[in-house]
Amino acid sequence: MGLKCGIIGITNTGKTTLFNCISETKVATSNFAFSTNKSNLGQVKVPDDRLLKLDSLIHSARVMPTTVDIVDIPGLTKGSSKGEGVGNSFLADIRNCDALIHVVRCFDDPNLPHIDTTINPVRDRETIDLELQIKDLDAIDKRILKLEKAARTGDKASKHGLDVVNGIKAHLEDFKNVRTLNLSPEELEHISDLCLLSLKPVIYVCNVDEKSAISGNSYSDRFIESVKDEKGETLIIAAKAESDIAELEDMEDRLAFLSELKLNEPGVNKLIRSAFSILNLDVFFTAGPKEVRAWTIRRGATAPEAAGVIHSDLQRGFIRAEVIKYKDYISYKTEAACRDAGKLFIEGKNYIVEDGDVLHIRFNV
Repeated sequence: MGLKCGIIGITNTGKTTLFNCISETKVATSNFAFSTNKSNLGQVKVPDDRLLKLDSLIHSARVMPTTVDIVDIPGLTKGSSKGEGVGNSFLADIRNCDALIHVVRCFDDPNLPHIDTTINPVRDRETIDLELQIKDLDAIDKRILKLEKAARTGDKASKHGLDVVNGIKAHLEDFKNVRTLNLSPEELEHISDLCLLSLKPVIYVCNVDEKSAISGNSYSDRFIESVKDEKGETLIIAAKAESDIAELEDMEDRLAFLSELKLNEPGVNKLIRSAFSILNLDVFFTAGPKEVRAWTIRRGATAPEAAGVIHSDLQRGFIRAEVIKYKDYISYKTEAACRDAGKLFIEGKNYIVEDGDVLHIRFNV
């Protein structure tokens, strides 16, 4: 399954620099606001040490990590929902994303002027949130008109839906994001097709200067305090420094640079793991002489659904799944040894795949 994360924020916050940190596609950055008229598309391989450890036992012809699509959406500003700045076409790009990475500027740089003159990440977040909320209100108002028409005919489901949607409207008019409402799965059904922007899960990235890479600074401290009641996660990343690290080809040089910053790993690795966490995603593996590969599934997926991620024919003709737990594979070192030790399990259509499972799908079409 594909996972798409959109990088959003006020212009000149370092979004494209962060994009260059994590994406295999590199694009030019600029000190000028609204210097691009298109979203940048890239892909990042999800770091997973388990994949390499499996390959160290199997020695496959190739190793294939799972991937995440990244969309660097040009900077928004006040009035973007009404066409200001670079216009509102980029809000459609946000609508197509599964999760949002909201970058806020937490660094000073006289050579990179802020569009609102001063550095204030709390204000910048509120600006972006307002634009998303306004766009959501447009969609909600249209849905209310549709439900009102159906409710007048006596349709009970529409009457209930109208109550739900009116509650969401009141929440938005109170300048609050839809994701902060505790909506039940049944209530979400009434708006699932709207792809509301402020409903999408969010990870906040405080983009700091190099010396603040570990503990942040006064800007990030104030920002983290301002979002402490939200469901999203906040990370501190020195995007410029990590972008420089990503350009180094030699792994030893990368590790030395990280050591200078007193980082155990690139902050962008934590970012990708956070995206998996907030979207309730898991990873399973297939392993053989031709390929060791990681696959992404929704948490709670059944064995046939996991098989369908590999190929639709595998789900259609699913017979059973042979399952080895990752820790058992590492302990016993081969599939044969796991089988002999009783650590290879035969599972049917109702088996719920767990994170780290090594699967071999048996099928017939």
